Amino acid sequence: MVPKVQSHDAHGAAPASAHTESEGGHKNFPPFQKDNYPSQLVSFAVAFVLLYVIVSRAALPRMRGVLQARQGQIDGDLGEAQSLRDQSDAALKAYEAELAAARAKAQAIGTEIRVKLNADAEADRKVLEGRLADKLSAAEKTIAETRTAAMGNVRAIAADAAGAIVQRLTGSTPEAGAVNSAIDAALKG
Repeated sequence: MVPKVQSHDAHGAAPASAHTESEGGHKNFPPFQKDNYPSQLVSFAVAFVLLYVIVSRAALPRMRGVLQARQGQIDGDLGEAQSLRDQSDAALKAYEAELAAARAKAQAIGTEIRVKLNADAEADRKVLEGRLADKLSAAEKTIAETRTAAMGNVRAIAADAAGAIVQRLTGSTPEAGAVNSAIDAALKG
């Protein structure tokens, strides 16, 4: 370790320096020297008062103005949002009312069309039933005429066949009146 050399002035006193040594040979930091406390406190008080005045006169009014403008903007936006919400609620109610009216109208139109189609179908059914009844009557009439014609032919065929059978069995030709009366008796039952 190198010994510390102190220089002395002409009077033998140690030179004054910014740092003074403490009892252990360490230099004290100037703000922590007891001799500087009163001047430091005065400087601190003056700086604090000066800073307080600057902040309270210049910065705080600006900040207050900004905060008030911001609050005004927020209040305006909230009011506009509430107004728009009220308008959308009113539009929604109007839409729902129109939708309900449209559904009711559609249901009424559907019922009206169903009734009309049922009436048209009933009229068409009656026309078809009339045509079918006419065709059925004509068919029955044709069947009756065909039956009558067939029965007339059957009678003649039966008379011819009966006469031929009697002639073959007996060898003589029977009288037409006798054959017709025998056929009538057989047809009656």
